[in-house]
Amino acid sequence: MTTIGIDIGGANTKVASADGSVTEIHYLPLWKNTALPELLSDVRERIDPEAIGVVMTGELADCFLSKIQGIQFICDAIADVFSDRKIYYINNKCQFVDTPDISLAAANWAASAGFLAQDHDCVFVDVGSTTTDIIPINGVARAGSTDFERLQRDELIYSGILRTNVATLVDRVVLDGTRCRTSSELFAITADVYLVLERITEPDYTCETPDHAGTTIKDSIRRLARVVCADPDEILESAVYEIAEQVQQIQVRNLQGAIDAVMKRHGLNHVIGTGVGEFLIRDAVSRIDDIRYSFISEMYGEDISKVFPAYAVAKLVEMG
Repeated sequence: MTTIGIDIGGANTKVASADGSVTEIHYLPLWKNTALPELLSDVRERIDPEAIGVVMTGELADCFLSKIQGIQFICDAIADVFSDRKIYYINNKCQFVDTPDISLAAANWAASAGFLAQDHDCVFVDVGSTTTDIIPINGVARAGSTDFERLQRDELIYSGILRTNVATLVDRVVLDGTRCRTSSELFAITADVYLVLERITEPDYTCETPDHAGTTIKDSIRRLARVVCADPDEILESAVYEIAEQVQQIQVRNLQGAIDAVMKRHGLNHVIGTGVGEFLIRDAVSRIDDIRYSFISEMYGEDISKVFPAYAVAKLVEMG
């Protein structure tokens, strides 16, 4: 019988089995629909797990009036579908809880860190589609227990490699030596940046596009040109690549600074990176002196790296 982990985010729901044979990412924006029960039913029908470990971040979606309302919705959906199976919720202390409470909010990082803490002291970095976790591990995870606390401690950066609005990262860009202000509209996202820079491929562009158009490089070039209120025929294509490069540099610099700050605060010199944005971590750590780094993709495989919190919670359940 199979043990699976389910990581329910606001935009994506990830599923992984403890043996690594199942690694799935489903784009399921909770704020747009309530198809979570249908997805969970499909998972049950296809995989038929004996035990389910659950972590979440989706309670923060603004379709819920409060985090606890979101937690209750998610837990109710899990309980309805897997009513005759063993369900284990993991909270922000990497503890199993029987009754849903506020400690389940944004706790997917705790499962990842708790699993790694058995063998490693490190700074664990997970760059996803929307957010980046930077978790100090020294015997146990030493991070703040809430997103609010972690934002204050460089342990959470609210940007990722797919869904982040470019306008939240740059208010000016330099094009052909001239500084140019940017539009604050949602014209382009980081998925457009990394598609144009060929750091992701079109199948990796799994979220919605800002203009609800295609996910080709040509589409992304058009969207990035709009960041400076232009059409592609108004500016050179090289200018679009300049925009993309500058957005990437800012994300790398922000990540480098946060990793460095957390490492120094906790006296750590080893980084373990994971997530769909592993490449961004590689860029950031290459700029930091006197650091060791390794990656979940090398330790467990690329597919597991992309769904690591789900895999980690499945492993923790299996180990009891």
